[in-house]
Amino acid sequence: MARYIAKRLLSIIPVLFGISLVVFFSVRLIPGDFATIALGTQYTEEAARVLRAQYGLDRSLVEQYFIWLVQLLQGNMGYSYTSGSAVSALLGAALPVTLELTFLSLLMAVFIGIPMGYWAGCKRNKLPDSLVTITGLLGISIPGFWLGTMMILLLSLKLGWFSSGGFIPLSEGLLLNLKSMVMPVLALGSAVSAVVMRSSRSAMIEVIDQEYIKMVRAKGASGKRVIFKHAVRNTLVNVLTILGLQTGSLLGGSVVIEKIFSLPGIGSLALKAITSRDYLLLQGTVLFVALMFVLINLIVDLLYCVVNPQIKY
Repeated sequence: MARYIAKRLLSIIPVLFGISLVVFFSVRLIPGDFATIALGTQYTEEAARVLRAQYGLDRSLVEQYFIWLVQLLQGNMGYSYTSGSAVSALLGAALPVTLELTFLSLLMAVFIGIPMGYWAGCKRNKLPDSLVTITGLLGISIPGFWLGTMMILLLSLKLGWFSSGGFIPLSEGLLLNLKSMVMPVLALGSAVSAVVMRSSRSAMIEVIDQEYIKMVRAKGASGKRVIFKHAVRNTLVNVLTILGLQTGSLLGGSVVIEKIFSLPGIGSLALKAITSRDYLLLQGTVLFVALMFVLINLIVDLLYCVVNPQIKY
């Protein structure tokens, strides 16, 4: 196991190196640079030249990349062009918001998507299965930004149950914090719950059609015993895989939801970096999300051994 973990951790290095190349050169394809955006209507060639020289943007792209890479290897992600703060400090401040949003959305998927998917799989071709299938299709089809906007119009502006946006940290109270996260979690977690629901249903149907399940039933085991002791356990590998992939997509896909609900998370940070052409901040944000995604995949692989002892590394 230790050998496998070491190999996987070492494999992260070339992955991150490749991502750093893609991120660095792709953000430069966006029209306009930091000097153009920062100067705005006061733009002059002389002022832009001075600003580019100040931030090293007058050097060649290859030179800029290697300077950034050397700084990364030294643990320095650089400083934001716009705020002057360290990129690592900005990420550290935004990370708790995105992690909470991701965690609560994932809990929604686990406690709603998985049970409903299992229920539909056990009641295949019956009314519960049809209801769950329709619900899953709706959850996948409705865009999160539209659902979030509709919830603001109804639950906030019309009914006044929740504030239309903003984040209340845990330090100001658990209930206030959770109240500020209800609508963002519903908007982001609905699609994830739908995907997990459909995957859980498919996994349950596949397992209960296996010969060993039919044999257990033939021996007189009750339906609940067959489902909870045998079927559920053997669906967990598939469900874990989907949860791992969805967790990664939640981390990187919360940009729109954070913008709609004015949440100061990593997604909002990345969006601000794009609009201001804050290259170092954007590069650091994308690279950090990529690292989180890779680590989540490693954790999911290790959990396979827990849910299925036959899997060994």
